[in-house]
Amino acid sequence: MSSVRNSRSRLLTAAATVALAAFSLTACSDGTGVADEGKATRSSSTVPPSTTDPASAEPGSGSSGGNSGGSSGGSSSGDARSATASKPDENAPAAKEAASSKKTVTCEGSQTKTVAAPLTRPVNHMLLTVTNTGSATCYLYGYPAVRFGEAQSVPPVIEDSQPQAVVTLEPGQSGYASVNLSAADGSAGHGRTEKSLAVYFQGRSGSESVGKGATPALPAEGMYIDDSLKVTYWQQSMDSAINW
Repeated sequence: MSSVRNSRSRLLTAAATVALAAFSLTACSDGTGVADEGKATRSSSTVPPSTTDPASAEPGSGSSGGNSGGSSGGSSSGDARSATASKPDENAPAAKEAASSKKTVTCEGSQTKTVAAPLTRPVNHMLLTVTNTGSATCYLYGYPAVRFGEAQSVPPVIEDSQPQAVVTLEPGQSGYASVNLSAADGSAGHGRTEKSLAVYFQGRSGSESVGKGATPALPAEGMYIDDSLKVTYWQQSMDSAINW
């Protein structure tokens, strides 16, 4: 009898062991076992919510691309508005005046005033004074082309009087030239008295007159001239002009 009971106990123990093994295999295969639950819990706590690199995302493929595009567009628009706001209005009066004040032109009658005055020393000389009445700096090129009365030609220039630099007149400044009217010893021919004078201005090349001429007044009695008539180059100072 005891042997029969021992055999039955071994059979029941073996059956229980087989059933437990089967249960463990089933639990492992469907992921509901205790060991699997612990592994899943640890994995979910260590893996980050997203492993996608925003920089590598394709444009428009997700919210990251959309936000990036929106941010870039807003920044470009802001930069464009800032550049537009900081750019000066070229049509504004202040901008026009600033541009005009920096411009340099050739001196001529429309933006200058010319005065002709006889000199006592040296004798038989006249001083021409040209003052810049405009708003821009101007250049006095070459020498004055003067015509007394109905003369058909202009007198020659004294070559030795040529300055080292072009005469430059800022607004309000003056340039000078002297006119040798006649020979002091009366040796020149065709002496005559003229009561009108025209002064013309040269361009950069020195071979043509530019702009408007000037007609400075002469003394009521007129100016006596002869064939020795000649002029100096324009000078920056009065002293340089009357030295000839």
